[in-house]
Amino acid sequence: MYYVYEKSSTYIMGKPSKYDRVVRPDHRQFYKTMPAAKAALTRIAKAEGLLKTDPNYAEYRYAIAETEYFHNNIEKSRTRTGLMNGVEFSEPVNTPSYMSHASEAYWSM
Repeated sequence: MYYVYEKSSTYIMGKPSKYDRVVRPDHRQFYKTMPAAKAALTRIAKAEGLLKTDPNYAEYRYAIAETEYFHNNIEKSRTRTGLMNGVEFSEPVNTPSYMSHASEAYWSM
């Protein structure tokens, strides 16, 4: 499986929305094959209008990586403070809020 991610923040990018053609981070979005991920990268570039101005811009802003390699070597971490105990901890940037010890949703389940 493969991810399309933004190089600067390492957020996993989702599909362009149908209404406003904006690409937002989505930790659930993955592609089964490399050609499918490359096609998604082309759709992202078209949605953001990057092909009209600079055809290579999407290649510099976004990248494709295999899931295991991405999680082990590329994904950045951030430091957060736990909601219940106040202890600082580190978590990947693509952790959904309901799975983070720093969110109320995690502790209310």
